[in-house]
Amino acid sequence: MTDPVPFHLALPVSDLAAARGFYGGLLGCREGRTDEGWIDFEFFGHQLVTHLAPQGLRTRVTNNVDGEAVPVPHFGVVLPWAEWQRLADALKAAAAPFLIEPTIRFEGKVGEQATMFVLDPSGNVLEFKSFKDPDRLFATEAGRRDKAAPPVESEGA
Repeated sequence: MTDPVPFHLALPVSDLAAARGFYGGLLGCREGRTDEGWIDFEFFGHQLVTHLAPQGLRTRVTNNVDGEAVPVPHFGVVLPWAEWQRLADALKAAAAPFLIEPTIRFEGKVGEQATMFVLDPSGNVLEFKSFKDPDRLFATEAGRRDKAAPPVESEGA
């Protein structure tokens, strides 16, 4: 896999000052370029642009994932384990509006992960997740292979 490339995501918000408080204040995202209708944020190494669009907010549906009603659409990042825990603690302390409280999903399985879902002030859904073993991000039960024990090739037959 090549080095990650920063993504760009633009999303509608109903109030730029509230977006600034949430993304810049609560999440600690550095503010970039701004205009009267939008604000750029450095979102964990990616470019997130909040566009003022009070009429453009979407309806949300859910899908069942490991017994949780996961909201769609949503976006987020995969953080190192300790950073995820620090963020979970900070969001709890700030009484952030969780849709799904910090939890462990797929416990004991290849895809085991810490996850939480929170709303920004405009109702956009963010997911923050983490894997104790980052190599498990795209792992499947069928594709499970121990990196330390490569397949053994035999000679002849």
